[in-house]
Amino acid sequence: MIRSLLNWRSLLALVGIVIVTATIFYSHYLAKKIATDERQKVSLWVAASKAMLSNPGMDLTLPNLIRNGQQSIPIIETNEKDSVIDFINLDSTRAAQDKPWLYRELKKFRDENSPLEMVLSDTPYVANRYYYGHTTLLDEVRYYPLVQLFIVALFIFFTLYSITIRNKAATNQLWASMAKETAHQLGTPVSSLEGWVEMLKESGLDPRTVVEIKKDVDRLKLVSDRFGKIGSTPQLEEKDLIGQVRTMMEYIRKRAAGKVQFALQAQGYTEEIGSGIGARGPLVARISGPLFDWVIENLLKNALDAMEGKGSITVAIAEQEKEVLIDVTDTGKGIAAKNVAKVFKPGFTTKKRGWGLGLSLSKRIIEQYHAGLLFVRHSEPGKGTTFRIVLKK
Repeated sequence: MIRSLLNWRSLLALVGIVIVTATIFYSHYLAKKIATDERQKVSLWVAASKAMLSNPGMDLTLPNLIRNGQQSIPIIETNEKDSVIDFINLDSTRAAQDKPWLYRELKKFRDENSPLEMVLSDTPYVANRYYYGHTTLLDEVRYYPLVQLFIVALFIFFTLYSITIRNKAATNQLWASMAKETAHQLGTPVSSLEGWVEMLKESGLDPRTVVEIKKDVDRLKLVSDRFGKIGSTPQLEEKDLIGQVRTMMEYIRKRAAGKVQFALQAQGYTEEIGSGIGARGPLVARISGPLFDWVIENLLKNALDAMEGKGSITVAIAEQEKEVLIDVTDTGKGIAAKNVAKVFKPGFTTKKRGWGLGLSLSKRIIEQYHAGLLFVRHSEPGKGTTFRIVLKK
């Protein structure tokens, strides 16, 4: 998928470069052609003016027609000392009210084009100079490549965005299908194991052994149920978050090293998991129990992996007016700053084993299925990490 996206990007970039380059060259050609045509028009206008001054008795119909027909190119007429005599196609009101503006326009015209001269007398030398600007059409032709570049860039952006969204949707569908297939494949052996557990109960085997086996079978059922819910719209129900979190912390604590301490903070009370003293409850929010438990389990396992056998893990639950905040904090090795933005990407992991899907799935469960947020609130290498969950009440 990544290679395909890169190929699309390269192809679209190449097409965009070719279009813009061709447009730049063609626009430059048109601009030169228009500029030459405009100079010819000004030359014709100057010639018509000279004919009217030199031959007062001639028929002035054609010269007047030429002069009056030139209504697009701004022209400033000066004497040989560049003092302004007259002008056309400029704002006469502004010129009357702001004399310096007219001379600023004269300087701009002088920089753009060389003037045309009409010599009135050789001895002494008397001549009128005609400085001119350019039409709006020439500006439009010159700036057209920039407009087209913007349009092409916008087109490429939306095309790549559409491809990315489509590929992301296809990837999500693939993961959902794999999850459902996993749940389906687990269903048969789990059902069979449940039957064997019932037979073991009647066989006279040590009840404690049967209880532990049943716990593991129930655990397999829970995993199967979680995978089956991926890709489907979960049923959100009002649940006690304190009870849900406590259950998962107790489950993880039993599988952790003895030097790792677990604490749950809620409603102003702190309880050490495993002490038998529970914090007050309930604290209700709308969640999907199995999927929310999966998120807490992933965050706790992630924290446990960062502990290297000793330290503490604290889950703090705080109730606000419209939200519930859940912070999972460990005193582990922390996350390097360069990796904070990557931890939720599928496949990213710093562990030697694992597929790097736990945090990615957790983020999807919280943000897509619960309309909440999951992010790294704080992390410092060597001191620990805090993940925050934000749920709507």
